[in-house]
Amino acid sequence: MSVFITCAVTGSGDTAGKSEHVPVTPEQIADSAIDAAKAGAAVVHCHVRDPETGAPGRDVDLYREVTDRIRSSDTDVVLNLTTGMGGDIVIGSVEDPLPLDPDGTDLAGATERVAHIRECRPEICTLDVGSMNFGEGNYIMSNTTATLDEMARQIRDAGVRPELELFDTGHLWYAKSMADRGLFEGPVLAQLCMGIPWGAPSDLNTLMAMVNNIPEDWVFSAFSIGADQLRYVAAAMLAGGNVRVGLEDNLYLERGVKATNAMLVERAVQIIESVNETVMTPAEVREKLNLTKHG
Repeated sequence: MSVFITCAVTGSGDTAGKSEHVPVTPEQIADSAIDAAKAGAAVVHCHVRDPETGAPGRDVDLYREVTDRIRSSDTDVVLNLTTGMGGDIVIGSVEDPLPLDPDGTDLAGATERVAHIRECRPEICTLDVGSMNFGEGNYIMSNTTATLDEMARQIRDAGVRPELELFDTGHLWYAKSMADRGLFEGPVLAQLCMGIPWGAPSDLNTLMAMVNNIPEDWVFSAFSIGADQLRYVAAAMLAGGNVRVGLEDNLYLERGVKATNAMLVERAVQIIESVNETVMTPAEVREKLNLTKHG
């Protein structure tokens, strides 16, 4: 069995202040992605951040700088950009939900949410297939079915393969509906996102419930967060899928040891190879997923 590794390089969470290894500027993000690729990641999944504050962003120019830096390097890797930004809702309070709290609310239309995809044309971009209570407080990750359908059409028209981020069983149900309506070209690529409050818990029964409902002709990866991240390298592989690691989801290599993205990828390679499986190259991933390399 051959397995590909995705490295989620920085994410949008409040992690930059928790580890000096979390990249913030476009140069840091690109360099960390390149290091991850050299360590064995075939795919790098990138967000961007405000270079001054570290806050999550969706500035097209920042995405362009990151992708240009990676593409101009001598390291081959499959580019995967997020489209998750622009669906953030924070209600005013539990008694007065309106107006929405401007500190944390970031709502954008479908066309704006994929503007950087049309501009940068990565091989893959993520699509969060559903809404959910994401963490604590009054925050909601909002992705209506109409918005998702339109984003999927625009991603398809840009010649980019969506990676369907599935945080719960209902998200998989809707993803299959989208596939049935021809919104994706095959092979369909899915990512099972386990352990994120309050979606699918990271226990193996829930993982296998998700895996057992994925169509046979789909390609999938799975990951969990925090201390479960490296355990899920083994779990995802044994379930027949591919793996994801990276500082978006976990800051530590082991207890008390802060990781870099390259360190997490190196450990994932060790786990995969320890059971006599092989790690796929970017070229092999492109062939498996029928990807178009742009740029």
